[in-house]
Amino acid sequence: MTHPELHEKTFLLLLVVVTLAFGWILLPFYGALFWGAVVAILFEPIYRKLLVAMRQRRNLAAITTLLLFLIIVIFPLALITAALGKEATAIYQQMRSGSLDFGAYLQQVINALPSWLIGLLERFDLGDLASIQKKLSAAAVEGSQFIASQALNVGQNTFGFIVGVGIMLYLMFFFLRDGRTLTARIKQAIPLSTEHKRYFFLKFTTVIRATVKGNIVVAIVQGALGGLIFWFLGVQGPLVWGVVMAFLSLLPAVGTAMVWAPVAVYFLLTGSIWQGVTLTAFGVLVIGLVDNVLRPILVGKDTQMPDYVVLVSTLGGMALFGLHGFVIGPVIAALFIAAWDLFSSDKEPTP
Repeated sequence: MTHPELHEKTFLLLLVVVTLAFGWILLPFYGALFWGAVVAILFEPIYRKLLVAMRQRRNLAAITTLLLFLIIVIFPLALITAALGKEATAIYQQMRSGSLDFGAYLQQVINALPSWLIGLLERFDLGDLASIQKKLSAAAVEGSQFIASQALNVGQNTFGFIVGVGIMLYLMFFFLRDGRTLTARIKQAIPLSTEHKRYFFLKFTTVIRATVKGNIVVAIVQGALGGLIFWFLGVQGPLVWGVVMAFLSLLPAVGTAMVWAPVAVYFLLTGSIWQGVTLTAFGVLVIGLVDNVLRPILVGKDTQMPDYVVLVSTLGGMALFGLHGFVIGPVIAALFIAAWDLFSSDKEPTP
């Protein structure tokens, strides 16, 4: 092995080692780093307009963009979180005191079942309804205890959460101000053709913007509609259930139905016919329509990915990365499709 080859391989090894070490150092703050970059990409068009209006004063434009982000996103989110905590605490206290008993609700459903259905359940060894009631009641209590413990952990880790948000905002400022320079240096370091690099970076930013904006808009609309119909029908904790539906709406097609469908069945079986019919119709025709109409327009259209790819990549991403996965999953899927499209086009014979 010649001296230049040894030098090059040693340098590459050193480059890999220090890169992995740097990534390891950043790992505790990967959430703040990730969302700082995502929010910077989302608000970059606003920053560019402010930069022109403020005569290329990059620091002032970046700080103004941060203030807009705080006003538009952080402050409303803080108000909703405070109201949600208050309502969730009230529901938990009702469950502990027994005034809110899911076992009683289940018993009402059992009493409303026709005899032929009970006989059918018994034929498949599902007739021990008392045991099912006991298990579901225990699951409800454990679920409420888990929610309460998580709420307590959030309260205890408020300082850590504030530090994480602070780091995210700090990084967002520099990503906005120096984003073009950082992107140019990354492009220069990647050993690909200029056309391929431009295509990958364009796909990356497009998918992030479409996924985040589309999913957040769908989540807000579906959560608001779900909470509104629950409030109208007198369901306890409409804000809590609205937030739950907003989070579950990240799962396309089936998310919000996991909440409103069981409630609609309960209404129908316990004799509250008009409430059950209203909730079913509203869930299918209004809440479901939002998912079927808005999501393909806001997510699938810009990402240029089929709905089933968006669904599978979102589920897989959330399974691996938690809440961050609803962005990471579709981004990886989009880059996968883009890479194979470029590979296929390069392999096509020239005429």
